[in-house]
Amino acid sequence: MRNRAVSDAKASVHSHGTSSVMRQFYALTKPRVVQLIVFCALIGMVLAVPVLPSLAEAQRIVVGCLGIWLVAGAAAAFNCLVEKGIDAKMKRTAWRPTARGELSDRQALLFSALLCSVGSAVLWFAVNPLTMWLTFATFVGYAVIYTVILKPLTPQNIVIGGASGAMPPVLGWAAMTGEVGPEALILFLIIFLWTPPHFWALALYRVEDYRKAGLPMLPVTHGNEFTRLQVLLYTFILFAACLMPFIYGMSGWLYLAVAVAVSIGFTGYAFALWRRYSDQLARKTFRFSLIHLSVLFAALLIDHYLR
Repeated sequence: MRNRAVSDAKASVHSHGTSSVMRQFYALTKPRVVQLIVFCALIGMVLAVPVLPSLAEAQRIVVGCLGIWLVAGAAAAFNCLVEKGIDAKMKRTAWRPTARGELSDRQALLFSALLCSVGSAVLWFAVNPLTMWLTFATFVGYAVIYTVILKPLTPQNIVIGGASGAMPPVLGWAAMTGEVGPEALILFLIIFLWTPPHFWALALYRVEDYRKAGLPMLPVTHGNEFTRLQVLLYTFILFAACLMPFIYGMSGWLYLAVAVAVSIGFTGYAFALWRRYSDQLARKTFRFSLIHLSVLFAALLIDHYLR
């Protein structure tokens, strides 16, 4: 009886340890970020199909989302590996397994390589080569060009690096059509212009973290007031871009109404932030930016099927 109890205890410890390691690997993929990426790719896929997807198209959508999730997770894991020293200095990221030394560099690198390889194979064989190459280029753009080169060197890192973050709808469109149409580029433009005010709102109330980490984010290099002005100006340009799906004929009046409402909301937050700064308002602006993009793309999806 005693031997069995000892054996059960060891099995429980082993199971708990395995579960803990799995959670650490999962954390490397930045699940919340990747969920938004896959959601935007899904919107691109659905909008590329004029009517309800057929069974074959639905299967391609599922497989395409899986492949994109795997490669996006690989890019996130590689980012955690490269930035482990920076992450350890920032409250927002100090919990990451690489920053805490819970996973070794070798483990993180192999995990990233495995996800990227499997995801690329899925996209190549089950979707199409164009989607695979575009997704791999996005991986390189984020994990290497943005993380290694742009982020530590220029305060315009978010603007230039935003091109990688704006790619998901293009990937989704390519997955379903085998090409990159103007509609996909409009969706790309919306996310590209949304990215700077979204991240700069975060950087405003996390400025000391970025300064401590030695990263040249805009509030660190150009100050709070200048950054707030840039956030406001970008929301104006983003407002115009959000009208383009309606102007081009991609969407109807439902989308237009939602786009105007959430864009007024985002611009309103940016204006209030520009007039009188507080960390609390910067947090609210950042959180609303997430609502803005999610609601905007959800409206595109609903409008697509109601027209």
